[in-house]
Amino acid sequence: MSFPDGFVWGAATAAFQVEGSTTADGRTDSIWDTFCRLPGAIVGGHTGEPAADHYNRVEQDVKLMVDLGLQAYRFSIAWPRVRPDGGRANQAGLDFYGRLVDTLLANGIKPWVTLYHWDLPQALEEKGGWAERDTAFRFADYATTVVESLGDRVTSWTTLNEPWCSSFLGYAAGVHAPGRREPEAAVAAVHHLLLGHGLATSAIRAVQSDAEVGITLNLYPVFPADPESASDVDAARRLDGMQNRMFLDPVLRGEYPADVIEDFRPYGFIENVHEGDLAIISTPLDMLGVNYYSEHNVSTVSDGLVPLRNGRRQSGSPWVGLDQLSFPTRNLPRTDMDWEVQPAGLTKVLRRLHDEYPRLPLYITENGAAYPDAVNGDGGVHDPDRLGFIESHLRAAHDAIEAGVDLRGYFCWSLLDNFEWAEGYAKRFGIVHVDYDTQIRTPKASARWYAKVTRENALVATGGL
Repeated sequence: MSFPDGFVWGAATAAFQVEGSTTADGRTDSIWDTFCRLPGAIVGGHTGEPAADHYNRVEQDVKLMVDLGLQAYRFSIAWPRVRPDGGRANQAGLDFYGRLVDTLLANGIKPWVTLYHWDLPQALEEKGGWAERDTAFRFADYATTVVESLGDRVTSWTTLNEPWCSSFLGYAAGVHAPGRREPEAAVAAVHHLLLGHGLATSAIRAVQSDAEVGITLNLYPVFPADPESASDVDAARRLDGMQNRMFLDPVLRGEYPADVIEDFRPYGFIENVHEGDLAIISTPLDMLGVNYYSEHNVSTVSDGLVPLRNGRRQSGSPWVGLDQLSFPTRNLPRTDMDWEVQPAGLTKVLRRLHDEYPRLPLYITENGAAYPDAVNGDGGVHDPDRLGFIESHLRAAHDAIEAGVDLRGYFCWSLLDNFEWAEGYAKRFGIVHVDYDTQIRTPKASARWYAKVTRENALVATGGL
């Protein structure tokens, strides 16, 4: 099962999840540093230090990438490292990313930069964060600083990673930084994140005319658990609007869906949208990144609890206006995050983009699974569940290509075991195992198999791995 010539094979990480060395070069607090200090916010009381100590192990980690045959490495820039407190540029922080980019290029690996993977400077949050319109303009300033520093060597840019998480998990559910439970702030954050995306897209191109610019969205097929239930059908419509269409439509069509505007009218959403904003948000893109993990099977028959994406139960809900909601099990295999394994959903997402939206080159910018891994007595890490997860999703991606979808690359999540946000170090997504006490890296069986795939540009037999 071969992939098209030129198909990009990569792996992805995020700054706060892997870097560590929090203040080594003048970096100041992000909202995640502050959130980690809140009692009970993070499993085990964990923090982002030292994470996978990537800051001090760039050469070692790039060698791992070479060994895995990666053609591209998707990583994010820490905003508070390069513009501490959201203020003036910090050359020492920019120099770190310059060294990383140079090391990648020296080893034949393309740097694929994400500007925002959730680590807003805490100083900007104290001014209102993404609920405040001015943050979008500060994001464009930050984008300009990064592109001026790295644009002579980096051509592929992603503005935002998963703005759904930044807005709804951070400002409505309160289970991600900054930990607010304010639905009005959440819907304002959606618009200001997208406005920041559009402003940053233009800012990047003003510095680098040949830049390839995109945004990464986490997209889910959404189904009513009971298709005969009017309330389940309407909940699925609302959830699809909140998860998918609220981001796809303004970016790719220059408009918010009319039904979503009505759903969020009680929360003052439309008052945040100024004349000309949608033209900025829909600035033409060169590519679209798709993060895919599972599907949403939605019911309005409450289980008495508020379910979140990670399976943990909290008092806050990300689903603004849909507090009585559940996700009934369909007896499918589940990952360690308690997410259903549903590779066919990836094909559905990709085909929906192809069929319903203006066509752009697509890249799967995240796809992977957490499982409870450990180094065995033989010194290896055998992770057949993860290997099977990646293989089945690559087959689903290939099905989409066969159906005519312009899919041009795949980045597995994640290169390394890392700090998994509210789950701390309790969940392992990496294809490379990290011993957090010693920082020893051990490629898992899935990594060895993935290395064969990247070199063959095709699915290959597992060979007993």
